[in-house]
Parts: sequence; C-alpha cells; structure tokens
Amino acid sequence: MDIYLDRRAVRQVRLSAQEAIEQGDTEALREDILDAFDEEQVEEIERRLDSADFFEVLTDILDEWSGDDVDELFELLDAQLSEVGIDLKFDGKEEDEEEEEEEDEEVDTEEDDFVD
Repeated sequence: MDIYLDRRAVRQVRLSAQEAIEQGDTEALREDILDAFDEEQVEEIERRLDSADFFEVLTDILDEWSGDDVDELFELLDAQLSEVGIDLKFDGKEEDEEEEEEEDEEVDTEEDDFVD
C-alpha cells in the first residue's frame, strides 16, 4: 500500500523537526507527524502494526532518531512503515525546496532590474 504525504504535510513535519532539533523537545514533533497523516491512513497503519498504536511507533522512531538530521527522520519513518508493507511517498521533498529557492532568487533578480 502507498501513502502519500502532500507538500504541506512534509513542510510542516520539516519545520517541526527543525524546532525539535533547536529545542531538544520531540513532543510537538510527534503530534505534527501524526497530524501529517489523515484518519484513514492512520487506521490503515494501525491495522498493519502488531501494537496497533501508531503513536507508540512514532515514539520509537523519535527515540531512534539522532535528533540532528531532518532527512534521517523521514528515512526512519519510511523504513518503519515499509516493514509493515506501507510505501511512504513524499510530495515535494528536497527538489521542491531547491525549486522554491531558485524561484526566490529569480524574483529578487527581477525586482533589482526595476529599481530606479
């Protein structure tokens, strides 16, 4: 089964993970990861888990996470879900961030061209 996380959800988890890195607190991050999945996705994940508790799995993932690399967190989440037959797809990971940065640079350059 495939589960897709949209760009907004991925961005929210990334921001929350960055805050967790800076503050050393993963409680809000755990909630934000859980919120990234809709109710049906959580139910399907829990059906496939031995413990049937996605929140507990997220706790284990955060315990395993080094706490300093956001991409590592996504890799751990992906690996844990793949163990129960779920292929996690991320909409707009690093490629979109690079595209946004390039677009921002282009806009800045265009604005500079119109300065009197």
